[in-house]
Amino acid sequence: MQMIRTLERTGKSGTLLLRIPLTRPETECEVIVVVQPTETTATATTPEDRGWPAGFFERTAGRWQGDFVCEPAGDFEGREPL
Repeated sequence: MQMIRTLERTGKSGTLLLRIPLTRPETECEVIVVVQPTETTATATTPEDRGWPAGFFERTAGRWQGDFVCEPAGDFEGREPL
């Protein structure tokens, strides 16, 4: 048995077309399809609905204090010429 997971989008008609390449041509296979719509921004309106912990952005976003500083990288070791 082989499990294949794919993410596809339905067309305007609402039809989902699947093409699944297999390694054995002209072989009869039993196929089981489980349809699970993904959560979209239309149904997920809050960060919690999208899977983020409650209050995550309030605790992290906008918390940087000070200036962004790029420190010197220091001296690099020399390499032998090719």
